[in-house]
Amino acid sequence: MADTPKASRRPRAETPRGFRDYFGAEVTERKAMLDRIAEVYHRYGFDPLETSAVETVEALGKFLPDVDRPNEGVFGWQEENTGSGGDWLALRYDLTAPLARVAAQYRNDLPTPYRRYAMGPVWRNEKPGPGRFRQFYQCDADTVGASSVAADAEICAMLADALEAVGIERGDYVVKVNNRKVLNGVLEVACIADDDVRTRGIVLRAIDKIDRLGPEGVRALLGKGRKDESGDITEGAGLDHGAIAMMLAFAMPDAARSGFVMQDERGQNLDLSLREILHLSQVGKEGLDELDEIIRLVRAQGYDEDRIRMDTSVVRGLGYYTGPVYEAELTFEILDEKGRKRQFGSVAGGGRYDDLVKRFTGQAVPATGVSIGVDRLLAALHAKGRAGSATPGPVVVTVMDRDRMADYMAMVGALRQAGIRAEMYLGNPKNFGNQLKYADKRGSPIAVIQGANEAARGVVILKDLILGARISAGASLEEWKSRPAQVEIPLADLVPATRRMLEP
Repeated sequence: MADTPKASRRPRAETPRGFRDYFGAEVTERKAMLDRIAEVYHRYGFDPLETSAVETVEALGKFLPDVDRPNEGVFGWQEENTGSGGDWLALRYDLTAPLARVAAQYRNDLPTPYRRYAMGPVWRNEKPGPGRFRQFYQCDADTVGASSVAADAEICAMLADALEAVGIERGDYVVKVNNRKVLNGVLEVACIADDDVRTRGIVLRAIDKIDRLGPEGVRALLGKGRKDESGDITEGAGLDHGAIAMMLAFAMPDAARSGFVMQDERGQNLDLSLREILHLSQVGKEGLDELDEIIRLVRAQGYDEDRIRMDTSVVRGLGYYTGPVYEAELTFEILDEKGRKRQFGSVAGGGRYDDLVKRFTGQAVPATGVSIGVDRLLAALHAKGRAGSATPGPVVVTVMDRDRMADYMAMVGALRQAGIRAEMYLGNPKNFGNQLKYADKRGSPIAVIQGANEAARGVVILKDLILGARISAGASLEEWKSRPAQVEIPLADLVPATRRMLEP
């Protein structure tokens, strides 16, 4: 007996783990927000740039935190080739590494300095979690070829302007500025050698998690290590008590304003200024001087401490930063999943990366830039009530008679040519109730109706679906009388009557 062939299994209709789909209103909101940010960047003299989503792994480099191999943390594959094999390719994990390649590849054609902004999706092959996706949008702005920290000051000012342009009010955000050179000076004072890449990396990542893990969580990472709620153990830096105390003092938010308080081995507090801590570190003092200059420049433009200020807890997790680093933190409160109040947190970050282009050219090329987490910023706007309002759908021209499709198409065409978003119902016109249900699901403000009787008299009916919904929900009699939910108009008045009905 012959084997019965097995039926092929149907594919599961679900998004891959760590990915998500974006529908109409979400895409529209994101585009509107990015357009406002682009206006700010354009005003500052930055030009748009679109790079390939795919780069060679060699060009991307190894800069992602918490990974050990060049192609770990990215979605990569090897090109098929004969002989010794093809290049390893990967989806970009951010928009900065591709910029470094562009700056090197087109260095003879681009102006110096080169100001650019870029917006688009990036991909990271990391463990997904609540609110943490493997594909997400970024919005970057960078200046390549300017060594002056005036470029960093400009980026910080532009970031503040962009936040306000999308609806984050003053008082609800602060741009915090630090300098990797200052951190390097503290590491030097703590006797952590420059060539101890492992320890320095663990320290950087630990300090960068101060907001999420708190002082004790960071203390554990700076020491022997930390076990998380799932039981996973993260390796620690193995620092001694004095080095841990110095790093914790440095990492505490607003320490630069309130003073650095360290505890000695007996638990006694030591109050020191940052310059006192770094008085024997040349690189640390250089970093402090650069920070002072950035603050002086932003103050000259009218950005006070409530908008842009120094904060030594800002570290940034990526490994390519060489100087000033900055983050935009939203300071208003939201409720977490357990109903507890907390600040919204960071929505953007960046810094100076003077060695990134050098990987390609062998010559130092200064650069600095910032990246906005698009999904995070959109979530913040929703939390503030500045986004999420329903986007009106199209005016729907209903179909009452299959033989008069050309007439309905002519109505749709007239509305569209007048700049009014419109569509004709393309489903089965037999059940008129289904057409109105479709219009409701589309969020349509108006349904255009013309049966045989209306066509013979040269009129159409405009049904105000928004007002109709409000009437069914209990609108007043006066409101209904002043603006009835359904009117009959001459066909020649379709466009002006529709415009009037669409007015708020």
